[in-house]
Amino acid sequence: MKTALGAQALIVSIALTTLTGCSMTDAQDSNSLPSAGTSTSEEAARAVKKVSSELYDLIGIKGKASNSGAGVTECGGKDPEKYFQIFHPWSFTPASPEQLGEVMERLKEDLPKNGWKVVEYGPDTSRNKNVRLTADNEKERHSVKIWHYAKRNPPKLSLMVVSGCYQVPDGGENRPILSGRFTIF
Repeated sequence: MKTALGAQALIVSIALTTLTGCSMTDAQDSNSLPSAGTSTSEEAARAVKKVSSELYDLIGIKGKASNSGAGVTECGGKDPEKYFQIFHPWSFTPASPEQLGEVMERLKEDLPKNGWKVVEYGPDTSRNKNVRLTADNEKERHSVKIWHYAKRNPPKLSLMVVSGCYQVPDGGENRPILSGRFTIF
C-alpha cells in the first residue's frame, strides 16, 4: 500500500510538472503558473471536477470513468499557506475499445470549439507510441493532458486536469499542504 501511494505521488508530481509548463497566457513568465483567482480549496476542487465532467461529456461514447478525488498541491514555489493548485486525475474505459482512436481525433477537433486550445497532439516517446493530447482553457484557467493507452488491457484514456494557481481568500483557510506532498479530497 505504501509503495502504491508513493508511486501515485510520483506520477502526480511528474504530471503536474509536465502540465504546469502549459501556455495559459496569464503567466508572468514562462515558468510561473497563471492565476486562477481567489478560492477555497473545496470550491476549487468542485471547479476542477466540473471541468472533468465537461470533458467526460466531450468524450461522447459509452464507458466508465474512474471515481477519483481531486487533490491540492503547492503552487510553483509560492507560499503554501496562501496559494495552491488543484489537480484531478481520472480514467475512462470505453464499452467498445475500438472507438478510442476516433475519440482522440474528435477531441482534437471539438476541444477548440469548447474554449480549449490544443497545444500538443501525437504519439509519445514510449514503445507503445501512446497518443497524447494537451489542451489549455484560458477562460477556465485549467489544462488537461489526455493519454490514449490503446495497448493496455483494457484500452483506456487517462486524464489529468490541473488548475492555474489559486489564492486563498482573506481570512479563508486552505487545507494544509506539506512540502512535496499533496492532499486528496
